Amino acid sequence: MLDVLHHDRLALRIHDGAFSAMDLTARHSRTGELLSTVKFMVQTLAAAGELQRDLQRELTYDGLRAAEAKGNKGGRRPAITAEKIDAVRTAYLEGRSIAALAREHSVSRGAVRTAVADLMPEHTTADHDDGPAPELPVTLDMPGKVANFVHTAELDADERAALDHGVTVRRGQGYTLRVTAAPAVHCGLLARCQPLDGTQDAPAIPAQRKDRREYENRVNTLAATAGPWSVSGCR
Repeated sequence: MLDVLHHDRLALRIHDGAFSAMDLTARHSRTGELLSTVKFMVQTLAAAGELQRDLQRELTYDGLRAAEAKGNKGGRRPAITAEKIDAVRTAYLEGRSIAALAREHSVSRGAVRTAVADLMPEHTTADHDDGPAPELPVTLDMPGKVANFVHTAELDADERAALDHGVTVRRGQGYTLRVTAAPAVHCGLLARCQPLDGTQDAPAIPAQRKDRREYENRVNTLAATAGPWSVSGCR
């Protein structure tokens, strides 16, 4: 961004506070490079912003896991309250249409479908299939340090294919690998990077251990919301 501002001959100034006296686009008159003090200040601000974002993300994951441990579910509250849901389900079984129930309870048709989803014909048919339902692919961001380590590990075909098809997303001086795969594959990749927590022969590198735990939080959050596969896939 600073290069673009310099090219267009625009200055960037902070009007008040500690940095109000500094032009954050100031460059050396001969070399054209950012002044060393300006470069240091910009990098410091960027590092502080990244730290704040990481702390907020960690606190969010901790809050979600604490809420899940208490039995609370995230997301929007159902439009049909628990006191009314039994009446809606009974009326649906008696032959009332979804549209009629939606008008009666002043909710959308989608809310009624959600309340009676397991009673609908297509759901009943699926329950009688011989085999389990296939796992739908899920996209998770794998921190770059974790991706670098996992690339060198011994992987099975599905895990290797998921990594090879991952999309690199640049973030500052690092990157994340956006991996789309079945939940069980994400759990397998998480298991592969376990050595980043350190062993007796190879102590952990703090930055790598932090990224591995961040990735673990993402996979565990997925496992907590994806259903019974998490018991055998991740735990």
